[in-house]
Parts: sequence; structure tokens; C-alpha cells
Amino acid sequence: MPTIRSNGVELSYTDTGSGPPVLLVSPAASKAGIWDLHQVPALLAAGHRVITFDSRGTAPSACPPGPYPLAELVADAAGLIRAVAGGPVRVVGASLGAMIGQELALAHPELVASAVLLGTRARADHFRAAMTRASADRVRRPETGSAEHAAVAMMCQLFSPRTLADDRAAADWLDVLTAFPTTGEGPALQYEATLAGDRREALGGVRRPVLVVAFSDDLVMPPALGKEVADAIPGAKYAEVPGCGHFGFMERPQVVNRILVDFLSRT
Repeated sequence: MPTIRSNGVELSYTDTGSGPPVLLVSPAASKAGIWDLHQVPALLAAGHRVITFDSRGTAPSACPPGPYPLAELVADAAGLIRAVAGGPVRVVGASLGAMIGQELALAHPELVASAVLLGTRARADHFRAAMTRASADRVRRPETGSAEHAAVAMMCQLFSPRTLADDRAAADWLDVLTAFPTTGEGPALQYEATLAGDRREALGGVRRPVLVVAFSDDLVMPPALGKEVADAIPGAKYAEVPGCGHFGFMERPQVVNRILVDFLSRT
């Protein structure tokens, strides 16, 4: 993968296809390849150029010392857009990536044509803040529990009861997450970046077309918190996908892809 230096940090990225550029911004503790199975093919088929990247803290991008304030991750993405796309892009982000997307639209409107925010929030309530801190602690200290325990805990956060009740899907995900555990300082700092205070009032300054997509069974960024983002951003649209959790874009990709491609085609 090629790399660029953005905001003083070396970032790895991919750039595929031609047409209106779309930047995909990954969730915390997730590699850019998370988009390759479902979203990249759908966007390429719809005639878009697709850019993905590994955020600071995710190898092979650099992992500088923390903390990682959300504003710094936004500056990283803004520099990458300027260097790789050379102009405004459509932004699709999930979880932390969605929070980066909404702040990009606020701080750098000249770089954002429109944004789709998958599983986002403008603030963390008491439980979500505790969950985030616990997740950061778990990946910093993997020796405190078994790999299977960590995988089970992550699956409970990421997937819907429907997926967890599907023996084949649950077994496959358990095997993957046990074999390739999420550990290290980079993922922990990315989790902590989602604790950015209450941004509802600030997001009232966004003046770009925005679609917020919530997932009905999302424990990390529940629909009520996603709806707050949609309500805060003037003119923002809101959609809720039933039967999926925080990684709904992987659980029900056909539905999610149809929603985001339709929105991007109209903006």
C-alpha cells in the first residue's frame, strides 16, 4: 500500500476506480480492509472512485504517542483528502470514522461534498463512556483475559442478537476474532478518541448534505444517539436499519449499500 504524510503522520491508503471520489473512514481498531468485502465493490460498481486508509494507530500507518484527540484524526483525514483526492470527496464513515466524518464536514466544508454517517453519536452517555474505557483497557492489557473471552466481549458489542444466534456466523466470527485479537496502544487510543465531549451544539454548524444511518440493535452507538446527530445537523436525513448491531454495514451490507449509494448519487 502507498503511504502519504498527513498532519505529521505517515498514513497508508488505497485509491481505486474512477469517478466521483468517496473516502471510507474506518471504525476504531479496524483496518481499512474492513470495507473491501462489501462497500468497496458496491461503490466501484456505482461508478465511484474509492479511497480508504488506515488511521493513525492502525498498522501499517504510524502509531505516534497519544492521546489522539478527535480533532487530530480529522486533520489527518483532511490532509489525506488534499494529497490524494485534490478536492472535495463524499465521506462514508462508521463509528469513530463517522465521528471523523461529521467533524470533517464542520471544520473543512470545502473538502466534503456530502457525508454518510454509519453508527455515530455526538456524545457518550454514562454507559457508553464506561464501555469505551473498558474496551481501551482490555486491548491495552490482553494478558488479563483469554483471547476467547476478548472475542466474545467484542462480538457482544459489534453484532445483533440475530447474528449471535446464527451458529455458523457466530462460530466464524469467534474463530476470526480469537485468531486475530485486537490489542495494543493504537486501538486503545482510537477508542478513547470517541470520548470527545458533547458536540451537538457544534454540529449545528454543518452545512453539507448528511445522512445518518443507525442500526436498531447497536449497543455502542445506539439509534437514540444517532438521531441526536441527525437532529443537530441542519437538513440531515436519518435512516434506521433493523436487525443489525454496530457493524450493521457487515451484517446487512446489501441494505446499507443501497441506502448509501442512493444518497451519494443524489448529493
